[in-house]
Amino acid sequence: MAEDPYRVLGVSPDAPHAEIKRAFRKLARQYHPDRNPGDAAAEERFKAIQNAWEKVETTEKRQAFDEEQRMEQA
Repeated sequence: MAEDPYRVLGVSPDAPHAEIKRAFRKLARQYHPDRNPGDAAAEERFKAIQNAWEKVETTEKRQAFDEEQRMEQA
């Protein structure tokens, strides 16, 4: 199973969209490859953050992800 985007972004699953977006932007700036040249770990972390954001960036994607998680747990 892929990493939980809420955990990667450091927010709770019931966090409002604005909080998730703030967390994404903060982490993306912190780990961006341009700010960490030559740091492979930062680049991998940035990719994980970007992937997590893509799963929850819109209400529709977030609902689809949450529903998928519920179905896997059932």
